[in-house]
Amino acid sequence: QVQLVESGGGLVQAGGSLRLSCAASGRTFSANAMGWFRQAPGKEREFVAAIKWSSGRTSYADSVKGRFTISRDNAKITLYLQMNSLKPEDTAVYYCAAGKGWPGVNYDHWGQGTQVTVSS
Repeated sequence: QVQLVESGGGLVQAGGSLRLSCAASGRTFSANAMGWFRQAPGKEREFVAAIKWSSGRTSYADSVKGRFTISRDNAKITLYLQMNSLKPEDTAVYYCAAGKGWPGVNYDHWGQGTQVTVSS
């Protein structure tokens, strides 16, 4: 099993920045990619960004390209999401996930989520 714990969420004004972290532990070798998803109230969970752990290759949703940056720290086995120029529509619970495959990742481990609220 892979355990994922997110942190870094909070309340920020539009135009501000936040950095989310996701600490991974357990059988992390069983996953070769990690990603961020989000779910706003009344909406389905949507993909935000992903990274292939070994190469650092990344993928982003169109809605966050140029504003969000996904990265990882191999030594700490930690995933990050730097979010800049935040908009009210970025308000959601953000989830970290781990899985196998690239570019189509089969995510089978999920964190508990962290709330991000962007005020206008």
